[in-house]
Amino acid sequence: MKTKQYKVAGHLFRLSFEVPELIEDLLPSCSPFICETSDEKELFEMSVTENPCTETPQEEIGQFDCGGCNHGVYLMEDGGYEFVISSVSGVKCCLVRVNADFSKATVHLMTPKKEDRAFGTNNALMIVFAFATSGHNTLLIHSSVIRNNNKGYLFLGKSGTGKSTHTRLWLKHIPGSDLMNDDNPVIRVIDGKTFVYGSPWSGKTPCYRNVEAEAGAFVQLEQKKKNEIRREDILHSFAHILSSVSVMKWDKRVYNDICNTISEILSHTPVYHLGCLPDEEAARLSHQTVTSA
Repeated sequence: MKTKQYKVAGHLFRLSFEVPELIEDLLPSCSPFICETSDEKELFEMSVTENPCTETPQEEIGQFDCGGCNHGVYLMEDGGYEFVISSVSGVKCCLVRVNADFSKATVHLMTPKKEDRAFGTNNALMIVFAFATSGHNTLLIHSSVIRNNNKGYLFLGKSGTGKSTHTRLWLKHIPGSDLMNDDNPVIRVIDGKTFVYGSPWSGKTPCYRNVEAEAGAFVQLEQKKKNEIRREDILHSFAHILSSVSVMKWDKRVYNDICNTISEILSHTPVYHLGCLPDEEAARLSHQTVTSA
């Protein structure tokens, strides 16, 4: 068995592989987050095996959108869950069995193809991390995040809105900017402050950086024919962040934890709405506004 510890956003977890591949073969983006030695308590452990799952779920309770695909979610008798993760082409990559608090997970690989095994394992880890950390003031959020002057600025919006385009404009036109993550950074509230972290999940852009910064602002993007920005009220701010976060509404504990964390974030971190064109002026407008808040 191959076993390693990792730390993402300050959360320690363990991966154990009972398959021919090395951990790095299926999860190369996790390498920057390896934790060599730690006596801290692990938040969760995830095992990967080729053995079939012998347990039978009670019922399908929903579909979970992760990695651009909908994955089936099933309730187990002990209050845990079973996720069936499929690729974009519909191949069943793996079955994930987790206990009720997401502290233990087993990934049962269902395909011989390496690309599908990697896709399934990566998505399984993302799901387990998102919900194992939800009770610790932590959110996995769909966002492209840029760092400037030691602050992280998170750009939100549906896929295709232009989040990556806008952060690239910051990189090109705003001196001192660097990309922390392009798709799924981690947000965490510590001692009344909001922090943003790089993660092993960054969409199509290979930006797997073990970095962190205090969050300066969230910006909801919308494509417009002119550039304009406004600060959002609490109701719209809450809705923008909630719609960008991985949630399971059927799990009341997880959902309440996520909502409580968002409320805590909004007590000290502003949210803006930016209607914009994909141009330099938009980047300069958002930079000037969010850094002067």
